Amino acid sequence: MPYCPRCQQSVDSQAIACPHCRSLLKAHGHPGIPLHRALGQEFLCQSCRYHLDDSCTFPQRPYAKECTLYRNQSTPPTTVQSETMTSRFGQWLRRYTWLILGMFALLLLLL
Repeated sequence: MPYCPRCQQSVDSQAIACPHCRSLLKAHGHPGIPLHRALGQEFLCQSCRYHLDDSCTFPQRPYAKECTLYRNQSTPPTTVQSETMTSRFGQWLRRYTWLILGMFALLLLLL
């Protein structure tokens, strides 16, 4: 169970605000958007992957204390598995099998 960064009380993982101190835990009031906060006097940008590769567009950079896009540089990046062309063609073929067979049958009738 996660803890509130301000009062250190345990909170529900889907809680938008801490029930004890009312500190916001999720960004924009949405439980699916985590709000990352810096501890103490440090800034998040010092350890953020986007700051290090200079792709960050956050207006408070490099002095951000809260950020929704923060990615720690010490954690490995997640890779999105892209669909291959053959798998996309296979999906298309399964979806339009009857259309292809109908066109083939029509072509045979015309000949």
